[in-house]
Amino acid sequence: MSPHTRSTMKDVAELAGVSPKTVSNVLTGAAGVREETRTKVESAMAELDFVPNLSARGLRNGRSGVIGLALPDVGSAFSASITHEMLEAAHERGLMIQVEETAAEPEREYDLVSRARTHQVDGLILNPVRLEDSVVEHVGHLPPVVLIGEVEQHRTDRVFINSPVAARLSAQHMIQQGACRVAVLGGSQAAATDSKATMGQRLQGYVDGLREHGLPTPEELQVEVIEWTVEGGARGMQELLDREVAFDAVIAFTDSIAMGALHVLHSAGIRVPEDVLISGFDDVQHAAYTWPALTTISFDHRVYVDQALDLLAERIADRSIEPRAVEIPHTLTVRQSTDARPAGYLPTPRT
Repeated sequence: MSPHTRSTMKDVAELAGVSPKTVSNVLTGAAGVREETRTKVESAMAELDFVPNLSARGLRNGRSGVIGLALPDVGSAFSASITHEMLEAAHERGLMIQVEETAAEPEREYDLVSRARTHQVDGLILNPVRLEDSVVEHVGHLPPVVLIGEVEQHRTDRVFINSPVAARLSAQHMIQQGACRVAVLGGSQAAATDSKATMGQRLQGYVDGLREHGLPTPEELQVEVIEWTVEGGARGMQELLDREVAFDAVIAFTDSIAMGALHVLHSAGIRVPEDVLISGFDDVQHAAYTWPALTTISFDHRVYVDQALDLLAERIADRSIEPRAVEIPHTLTVRQSTDARPAGYLPTPRT
């Protein structure tokens, strides 16, 4: 083959010893391709420097090869990790990802739906903060959609972590370490109007975990954090200190919130874990490199993404499938931030 001649799917098929249809299945991530066959095809693609012609493929099958991904805050550590894994997984499947940030402008989800209906994108992966703000709740006929995150609904496919169980696990760990005044950063019972949203589910797990051990869950130890960011966590931790209440552990609803809280605790001279324990959620890369390293709820971000793309590929191929929910396993990764019996924080009496 001339070095200036672009290799084709047929060339890949011949080199790999498979049919062009099998090559197409590998490109689209279709189910049913054996791992051995997939490896042969991918090796042939690499040897031939094969680049799929997505626009031509779209003309033939009415698809663009583009998936829309909508996240609340692309600047957060968790969103960055998910976006990275999504781009890697999509590239391996011969797909492209179009990313939108939606927390400040929920209407961007509607824009993505419009693009899907005009075949500019083949399907959508959405991560809404609240169901009431999401296009899923308001549009009657949706294009192929998969939700990621803990927003519970039954209209579309979804991939999720069992947040109530995970948050309860965090609370139980704090109690086992000797904590009895456990604060929470991320939500409060007064603010959690939607029990099916992420905040409501994690708050419920926190409450259940404490009540199982006969411990109180006073409102004074619950801090709503509007923005689940490092800055939001710092503000939430400062609000808790300004309330002048005693506490000996903090469960943050994300690792980013926990990182902001750690900064404020250090600045206030409150030792972690000697005085106060703290844990996060998501196990982003930075969590293992804070000081002290952060105890957190862990799950495989790549598996999370692969499951979402698999569900979406199946939904694109067959709109009639009943909506499915795939739970991703989680564990509690214990690090230094909870590796002590806490002495507790007592506010200094005002003079």
